[in-house]
Amino acid sequence: MSEAQQTPETGTEETAAQAQPQPDPFEVIVALQAEVANYKDQALRALAEAENTRRRAERDREDASKYAVSGFARDLLSVADNLRRALDAVPPSEDETVKALVTGVEATERELLAIFERRSLTRIEPMGQIFDPNLHEAVFEVPNTGQPTGTVVQVLQSGYRIHDRLLRPAMVGVAKGEAGAQVNTSA
Repeated sequence: MSEAQQTPETGTEETAAQAQPQPDPFEVIVALQAEVANYKDQALRALAEAENTRRRAERDREDASKYAVSGFARDLLSVADNLRRALDAVPPSEDETVKALVTGVEATERELLAIFERRSLTRIEPMGQIFDPNLHEAVFEVPNTGQPTGTVVQVLQSGYRIHDRLLRPAMVGVAKGEAGAQVNTSA
């Protein structure tokens, strides 16, 4: 190394700084603008992600409040089924005790169905409708019904929805048409 580079008194640091090429101010501005654009893009993406997370959390909260009772409601469906079976099994009678019992069971069923309705639990009534695998569970086929193939001709167990979700599919028997007979889907 030369003496001029080693001694600070001679001002060689300034000479060394002047010897390095100076960046073009235009290039510095362009680089800084690109960096600003990059940071702006990152900030916008972070804001969008935060908004998406907020919306997702809100939707999850709404779903939780709407469908939180699904398990409990599903358990109560068997109670509704049994009340209906009990009413269907009682033969017509003139006995006042039997009439009072039937009246009490009917009132209990009405109250339970009213509670279901208040909680947006609705019964699926598939009788006479075309079989829909999203709402119905076909248990058997019934031949020679005079109905188009795939029409629900018997309901073994009612189905239910809670709000817009299926809680339990309806268990049904569907018509088995003659060979070549098809369901009319133009309705």
